[in-house]
Amino acid sequence: MSAYGHQMEQMYSAHTLSGGSELRRSSFVLESGFYITSIVATILVSALAAAGLLLITLLVSLAMMLQSCQSSHAGITELRNINDEYNYCKVYSLHAKLNNLEEHNFPSLCKDLAIRYIKGGQYARDLDSTKSVMEDYFNSVQPSDDDLDVVLIDIDGIVSPNLHSSTLLQSNDNCIIEAKNLKRMFVLRLYMKLQAGGWSIILLSREHGEHQNVTINHLLSAGFRGWSSLMMRDDADSSKGNEFFSRQRNVIETKGFRIKSVISTEMDALIVGDRGIRVFLLPDPIFDKFELQRRT
Repeated sequence: MSAYGHQMEQMYSAHTLSGGSELRRSSFVLESGFYITSIVATILVSALAAAGLLLITLLVSLAMMLQSCQSSHAGITELRNINDEYNYCKVYSLHAKLNNLEEHNFPSLCKDLAIRYIKGGQYARDLDSTKSVMEDYFNSVQPSDDDLDVVLIDIDGIVSPNLHSSTLLQSNDNCIIEAKNLKRMFVLRLYMKLQAGGWSIILLSREHGEHQNVTINHLLSAGFRGWSSLMMRDDADSSKGNEFFSRQRNVIETKGFRIKSVISTEMDALIVGDRGIRVFLLPDPIFDKFELQRRT
């Protein structure tokens, strides 16, 4: 073999050995990544879906809780405002009674609140509270056997000839009638309980004596029976309410009766100097006061 041929054979042998070495090395190279079965993939997808659903549920719950807190806070604020208005008007109502204020002096806020006072049930709750206080007192005392212990009841505003004489709430006649019925039934139940307890009852009215028959008819139709006396103004009497009641109490005591209690919706009937007389001011919507002003 020539020298050239021997050189070519060596080059071929070297190339063959190099290629074989590269082939063996490539057989040991691994691709990057990982392999999972279909079952594992299904489990992973389900777990991710469940986590997403849980997150959405949590977000919705948080949103509802936030909305509930906002609504509750708004309700508390509204209730606080209503209570503040009610307390203000209650004080103003007492101020109006003490100073005999006219209707035009009364805040418009309180005129609107008078409707809610009745429809919202607060008036009925005030009557129940007053009933409890009065029952506590009358359960602790007993009338004497000589029938001279008496209870005075001011019937004005309780048994009224005209249910629509007030213009303060003239567009809410049903509301006015509802309040008057509540008060009349309250006083009637009290009246019957006092009679059953042996108390003598004297009724007083600022109306003039010329209206006595009409007043008696209204009393009877309202369920009142068996009173000891009905005292009304003389036809020529133009005295103020407190003067009228003071004079009538003197007449009663001069006849030997002992006044143990006075019940009224008005302050003028409750101004007494004798601390032995227990007085009870009945709650009433403010329009009753203005109605009374028109009648006296």
